[in-house]
Amino acid sequence: MKNFKILSLIALALVVLTSCSSVRVLSDYNQEANFNQYKSYAFYKTGIDKAQISDLDKKRILYAIEDEMASRGFVKSENPDLLISIFTKEEERVDVYNNNFGWGWGGAWGWGPAWAWGPGWGWGWGGPSVSTRTQGSLYIDLIDTQNKELVWQGKGEGTLSNTKNIEKKEQRIKEFVSQILEQYPPNSVAVR
Repeated sequence: MKNFKILSLIALALVVLTSCSSVRVLSDYNQEANFNQYKSYAFYKTGIDKAQISDLDKKRILYAIEDEMASRGFVKSENPDLLISIFTKEEERVDVYNNNFGWGWGGAWGWGPAWAWGPGWGWGWGGPSVSTRTQGSLYIDLIDTQNKELVWQGKGEGTLSNTKNIEKKEQRIKEFVSQILEQYPPNSVAVR
């Protein structure tokens, strides 16, 4: 029975950890665009400057995008086929849980049967617990430089941990960017 309880707690912890780390991804694109023609890119500074995140996090996002684009055969250029812009949003989420059941020290002082008098260990109900988390969205826009139109947009949503561990933060940003850009190019590429 004890092993079952321990295994149940481990399974619950794994479910919670994996659900918090996932990134939900959506993408949209212009069906008229010929995605085979795009071979080079540059960052759209005007759009990136408007993103409301720290300059260090902007750099982390841009480095992650550079890595992903290079892995797809794109080159950074002064005369690009595509401009890349980013946009971010974040909101604080509050979760209230009413199933705070656990083991702890308690007391049952008062008059009554002998077994109900005195402090002791036992199961108890702790009441609701509240936690907060930051839900973030990262948008990556690809703009055709010839006609100045948005041809593809990817969006990733997920939980951002406010960690002091820079390596974990960089890994989370790389995960966001990688999963968003997995959607590019779209499956059904149209030819103009």
